[in-house]
Amino acid sequence: MFGKLNRHKTVTTLALMIVFAAMLSLPALAMADEAIGKEIGEGVSEQAASIVELLKKAVLEQDSASIKILVQTKLIPALILLAALVFTWTIASTIGRYFGGMVSKKVDLTLGKFLTKAIRNGLMIIVAFGVLNYYGIQLTAFAAVLAALGFAVGMALQGTLGNIASGIMLLLFRPFKVDDYIVVADTAGTVEEIDLFTTRLNTLDNRHIIIPNSEIFGSKLENYTRNQLRRVDVNVGASYNADIDQTRAALERAVAKTKGAAAPKGYAYLMELGASSVDWQLRVWCDAADYWDVRESLTANAKIEMDRAGIGIPYPQLDVHVGGKLLAKAA
Repeated sequence: MFGKLNRHKTVTTLALMIVFAAMLSLPALAMADEAIGKEIGEGVSEQAASIVELLKKAVLEQDSASIKILVQTKLIPALILLAALVFTWTIASTIGRYFGGMVSKKVDLTLGKFLTKAIRNGLMIIVAFGVLNYYGIQLTAFAAVLAALGFAVGMALQGTLGNIASGIMLLLFRPFKVDDYIVVADTAGTVEEIDLFTTRLNTLDNRHIIIPNSEIFGSKLENYTRNQLRRVDVNVGASYNADIDQTRAALERAVAKTKGAAAPKGYAYLMELGASSVDWQLRVWCDAADYWDVRESLTANAKIEMDRAGIGIPYPQLDVHVGGKLLAKAA
């Protein structure tokens, strides 16, 4: 409900801005091109003066003719314009969701979401140009102004333009997509949305993080869900007193009992002779989506099977010798 209210507020604000811009002045145009600005400013000033005069007669003098003219020529067109904008927003959003949904299902969810917004915003821009033309503002007059303002805006928004360029590259090369779990810019999370300016992530503890696209495109990126399979590695330390073959057998039983394991078959690998233990590593393959469940199951099974086989998992120990004699033994 709040989302719909916010949309209608946005549309209403946009409509009012367009109406008042048409009735009042366009200072940016006058700054960019004096001749064009003067011509438009004079026209707008005349229109504003006529509106003020009509309001005076209608409100102060209660002139019925002025009220009629004000309602018919100003108020009703403004209400029609506002209704048209709201209707256009609804239709544009519907069209955007339709085509975006088709792309999401048949091509890619990331491109689908981007296309939804692009279609909606593109249609609204076309309607906005139509509104300006309806109020007698010639769009050709904006060509020189936009050219002049473009350079200034580009200089002021270098970082933003960099984010846009990075966003386009991310959408083209697609190193990740929506619902992928990635690590980038010292942040890990599931991708919720990729915009032209930013990428939004949800972390495992449900924090929402927004990262500028330029930081993503220029950084090392790890995608944990792009490949279908992931390998789960669990390190286990066994006592030096335990038999190597018995330890391997116990750990392989733990691997075999792990739920969610996939081909290729997992195994127990003898890593090294550590300072306090014989170090093993259990390696099991699984679907990327099942990684954490499989890791927990494998860790629990390793502990259970080691206990059943009577194989201890030693704590780190330190022997201190002074003058060739054992002085202390600390865990």
